[in-house]
Amino acid sequence: MITLQKIALFFTIVGALNWGCIGFLDFNFVSTIFSENGAITNVIYSLVGICGLINVGLLLTNLEHERYDDMDKKRITR
Repeated sequence: MITLQKIALFFTIVGALNWGCIGFLDFNFVSTIFSENGAITNVIYSLVGICGLINVGLLLTNLEHERYDDMDKKRITR
């Protein structure tokens, strides 16, 4: 599952950088590389969207929280 999350994060970052370039520079890397209205472009946008949904799951998941028990000063991992 960690590998899937890292791949999803990679695609989400690529998508975010692409949207940043569209907003700031009026330049779309994906459509420039893979043609304006090609099927590959649609697949890449769909993958970025799916990866964004996977990352929403990461946001809502408790990853390993550490806390200390006040009485014993022991580290407790959930």
